[in-house]
Amino acid sequence: MTWHAFPWILGGTGLLWMLSFFPQVRRPQWWVLAGAALIVVFIGGLWLELGRPPMRTLGETRLWFGLLLPLSALAVYWFVPWRWPLLYATAIGFLFLLVTMLRPETHDRTLMPALQSPWFVPHVVLYLVAYAFLVYAAAIAVFGTWNARREEERARPYLGLAEVSLWIGFGFLTLGLLAGAVWAKEAWGHYWTWDPKETWAFLTWAVYLGYFHLRREWSDHPRRALLYLAAASVVIFVCWFGVNYLPSAAQSVHTYTN
Repeated sequence: MTWHAFPWILGGTGLLWMLSFFPQVRRPQWWVLAGAALIVVFIGGLWLELGRPPMRTLGETRLWFGLLLPLSALAVYWFVPWRWPLLYATAIGFLFLLVTMLRPETHDRTLMPALQSPWFVPHVVLYLVAYAFLVYAAAIAVFGTWNARREEERARPYLGLAEVSLWIGFGFLTLGLLAGAVWAKEAWGHYWTWDPKETWAFLTWAVYLGYFHLRREWSDHPRRALLYLAAASVVIFVCWFGVNYLPSAAQSVHTYTN
């Protein structure tokens, strides 16, 4: 399966996800899951066609993120069955998939030696799952901050839901950071070299760790906590996309697409 089939896959996924938005549909999670299954099939076919994990380029990681964001929302939905956050995350996931269709950023099939490691797939998947849960928490935070702009206590239910996603996402983020250090030791002989990507990965982890250190302060100010979670997501996107545009990224060992 090649990228030429992706518009058809995305069209089918979009139709299935659209059905979940109708109020008459009582179990939207099944339509979201069915649409996600189409993306899983496409990723599996692309993996076989390329002969490598489709995780090397930014376009390929956007493909995974567009899948994992609705799935992370589904995971939280089983615990807290609020319909609107699931649909909100699904819409954002579709937006990422649409951008991926317009700019797939495909490159050659080969992997540089550093990426030919058993740590490549676990490291990338752990980070993308973490990003999905943390961005989902940020989306809830933005929505909750807006709805509670006149009454502090109205923010508390949104904060509770955001923290469910936050705890899961931070756990995966920690595992991804540790897996990256082990992979770096195997590939380059050092656990940590303060490479630009490594530095921003650590900053992302530290920003979310800071939330837990300040958690007592949030008890009387849930809206402030939501604002923190919303702002923290900016660091994720800087680490994921923004670092590639820094002058120091030209010498980064994490630049694989040139």
